Amino acid sequence: MSQNDKPHAQPLVWGHGPRTFEVFLEPTCPYSIRAFNKLSALLENVGEDNVTVKIRLQSQPWHMFSGVIVRCILAASTLPQGREAAHKVMQAVADHREEFEFTEHCSGPNMDATPQQIIDRIERYSGVVLAQAFAHPALQNDIKWHSKYARQNGIHVSPTFMVNGLVQADLGSGDDISVWAQRINAAYP
Repeated sequence: MSQNDKPHAQPLVWGHGPRTFEVFLEPTCPYSIRAFNKLSALLENVGEDNVTVKIRLQSQPWHMFSGVIVRCILAASTLPQGREAAHKVMQAVADHREEFEFTEHCSGPNMDATPQQIIDRIERYSGVVLAQAFAHPALQNDIKWHSKYARQNGIHVSPTFMVNGLVQADLGSGDDISVWAQRINAAYP
């Protein structure tokens, strides 16, 4: 594979403001899903000119298909629709969470599911054809980047929030977006 054949994952970034709001999410975590579902409203509330929202993927092994789903999201981001395709994949997983998770993280209907079946479900729910992009070996570099970035920032749980590069341990998925907006607006650009 030549350098030109390598997929390029588009950053999962929305807005272009001077303040940065980073959210570390595990795609099947119910708390991450709650946070994910608030991000569009947050961006609208604070304004695209005032904040840059960045999604960082925080794969967690107790969510058994986490690695496969994270790879699907990043694979989608390499497609022509880039971050919007990745957003569709994340929304599909969020909307159908139970079909991508295990009961008590160790049992249930997904015990017999294969990674290919998970990819097929994601494609069906999201409308994004990503199997070919999923198969690119070079995609592992983007997956590793997300993992390394989380580790270097001491991220262990999802969701975790950072404002301008500083972890905000007291912010949570249950907070109203006005709480997040206030913290973002109080930060110096």
